[in-house]
Amino acid sequence: MIAPRPTPHAPLREASDAARGQALDLIFIEGFTGQTVIGIHDSELHRPQTIRIDLTAGVPRTRACDTDSIRDTIDYGVVRERLQRLLAEHRLSLLEPFAEEVAGILIGEFGAHWVRVVVAKPRKFDDVESVGVAIERWRAAES
Repeated sequence: MIAPRPTPHAPLREASDAARGQALDLIFIEGFTGQTVIGIHDSELHRPQTIRIDLTAGVPRTRACDTDSIRDTIDYGVVRERLQRLLAEHRLSLLEPFAEEVAGILIGEFGAHWVRVVVAKPRKFDDVESVGVAIERWRAAES
């Protein structure tokens, strides 16, 4: 069994029954695409391929509802730039830890309380539209 890779981001956990009931504002990016080297097959290891990322980040009712200021919410333009940097810098093989990394960034760097991340390889096979992984994570309860 492979030990989990430590990440510098906020701890993640599965949703508790209490946390599921919390009202959240949802910020999303749908259809982000970029090129990166990721995979386990020889054909994937030598040149970049397209991956698609859809994400939703939940935060408790944002102050931006009252202030109308981008400083009081998650700026999806900044998230987009961070995803571009991740695509260029990561050294992961599987989509699962890549999605986990995205979730950790949203929670640790952007303050999301809940995230859903979908990472897909479009047209990986001729007879399949896309393959991928979807994960949901919650910020760990504060002690």
